[in-house]
Amino acid sequence: MMSLRGALIGCGFFAINQLHAWRDAEGADIVAICDRDPARLNLAGDQFGIAARYADAEEMLKAEKPDFVDIATTVPSHRPLVELAARLGIPVICQKPFALSMADARSMVDACRQAGVPLMVHENFRWQSAIQAVKARLDAGAVGKPFWARVSFRSGFDVFSGQPYLAEGKRFIIEDLGIHILDIARFLFGDVARLTARTARVNPAIQGEDVATMLLDHESGLSSVVDCSYATRLPVEPFPETLVEIDGTAGTLRLGQGYRLVVNGPGGVEEADLSPPLLPWASRPWHNIQESVFAIQQHWVECLREGREPSTSGRDNIGTMALVEAAYASAHGGQTIEMRTV
Repeated sequence: MMSLRGALIGCGFFAINQLHAWRDAEGADIVAICDRDPARLNLAGDQFGIAARYADAEEMLKAEKPDFVDIATTVPSHRPLVELAARLGIPVICQKPFALSMADARSMVDACRQAGVPLMVHENFRWQSAIQAVKARLDAGAVGKPFWARVSFRSGFDVFSGQPYLAEGKRFIIEDLGIHILDIARFLFGDVARLTARTARVNPAIQGEDVATMLLDHESGLSSVVDCSYATRLPVEPFPETLVEIDGTAGTLRLGQGYRLVVNGPGGVEEADLSPPLLPWASRPWHNIQESVFAIQQHWVECLREGREPSTSGRDNIGTMALVEAAYASAHGGQTIEMRTV
């Protein structure tokens, strides 16, 4: 079977991980790239041996006619680029955050649906091997029916040195990181009926919030706490690990620092090291995120081949985006948000 021909728009900080992962993915190749910054465009093209280089996305898509396009740009450009791909009938992957607003997100999903074009959001945290292992154990009934959980990401890592624009926005941790942790909560425990959130800004050098605590009432009856911080200084820096605690009717599960899993269930205690693989192009401590980039992109290829909806489709991601919007509304107004109103 011939390899799918992909094009990538945006050659910035995170896109380099995507280009590495595309080179490793079976059944797909990036044949053209686009960026308005010539230096960045040529640096990526030279590094990955991609000769077809464009400054204009529409010109690239019309000339190359790829089997899919990977949009790795910042959020303000997502809607016009997704709708461009839909008009041209090109399946599209879009980086997160997916959209500036729920209206934009729904418009992009509708445009791709009406054009019959597959749409996936590059929401990769749920594809980390440790999180996938937690999901597999829940699905196998290792702790019975879960009734309480915590999904936590607390760190003092300087994310601003590599992505200085993160310090400039009025929104920060929920929109940039919390969206991933909220998506993990949806992935593990299902959709949410109500959400309450509180935020704080500890770092005076940034504009947005760097601490967020959210209480989720899931439709299943389970309550989960989702907490995020870039102001937490621990003896051993856990970045970029997501920690998980689950209490169920038949036992407990803990995914702790160092990717250590402990499950106490009817069959006894299971202990496992869920450390992610260190891919040849990956580097610590980013390697768990980097392996999840490969995993989600391989998933996309398989979905295109088989004609099925991706796990993190545009339609699915609207549910995660709604939690982000509800969290900001709750933190601003000090009230609980009913998700049916978002």
